[in-house]
Amino acid sequence: MANNVPFAGDPSDRKGLCRLALRFIKWMRVMNFSPGSIRVRTIQLRAFVNWCDENGYARPRQVTKRVLDRYQRFLSTAHSSMISQRLTTSAQHGRLVAVRTFFKWLTRKRHVPHNVASEIDLPRLEKRLPQHVLTHSQVEFILTLPAVSTTLGLRDRAILETLYSTGMRRCEVIALKAHELDPERGLVAVTQGKGKKDRIIPMGERALHWIKRYLEAARPELARLRRCHREQLFLSKTGGALTPSGVSIMVREYLVRSGIRSRGACHMFRHSMATGMLENGADIRFIQEMLGHADLKTTQIYTHVNPIKLKQVHASTHPAKLAA
Repeated sequence: MANNVPFAGDPSDRKGLCRLALRFIKWMRVMNFSPGSIRVRTIQLRAFVNWCDENGYARPRQVTKRVLDRYQRFLSTAHSSMISQRLTTSAQHGRLVAVRTFFKWLTRKRHVPHNVASEIDLPRLEKRLPQHVLTHSQVEFILTLPAVSTTLGLRDRAILETLYSTGMRRCEVIALKAHELDPERGLVAVTQGKGKKDRIIPMGERALHWIKRYLEAARPELARLRRCHREQLFLSKTGGALTPSGVSIMVREYLVRSGIRSRGACHMFRHSMATGMLENGADIRFIQEMLGHADLKTTQIYTHVNPIKLKQVHASTHPAKLAA
């Protein structure tokens, strides 16, 4: 059992942080949290429990406000296990929220007398704009890059068209099934998206055209590579289910081929769709529904002024002009 435990410490200690963290994750499953939320919360909570184990805090009753202050200071100087850079403010915020949520549960279940984590001062999140938003001409060029005369090229074109037409998240495109498309009405059903929420959104005629071509010519070829039947619309080159990293690598390769070196992949199409529609007059609440945002504030990141348009206004209205 110990080899499978994702937390440091003694899993046999019923009052220990390790055992209680495992029970908390199990509780999240019982309460029907999404697999993505459980995965992220496990990673965030594991960082805290492992830090406590390294510093001699085996049980939650040993964790005081002073201990939590130490942990917060540690996070401010810690480095990501993936890259040799400090944890971002967002990453620090997420780990502290995980601790606060965990201790709220511990208090409710009476494993601790009071919630010592309730007074954690969370770091202020930065309001960052999307790092790179593709222009419509850039997207159009990228869409021409897949070799649609090949099975994988046709699949890739259909995936790229879907990303740009709908603004769907990478995980939503991977989970998409053929029966969730409604070509006659030009709609697609996103089932159990982020936060386990369903939504129905429009899909453009061009995206539906390329999906139809993929279904007729490419998917049957990919499906023959595996005996087991896959419900997913888009299949991997071996006929199995696509993986998030596999889709990102595929999209990134086309971005590189187009000459775009900025970080990001699938989400760039999502950003570009939202920004382009808003610039063309779409109501922000429509964009909110398209993207599946629970809070309108999340969508408002796309309402920043287009710097190119701002430059045009500046050039035509600023009083300091070059003399003729």
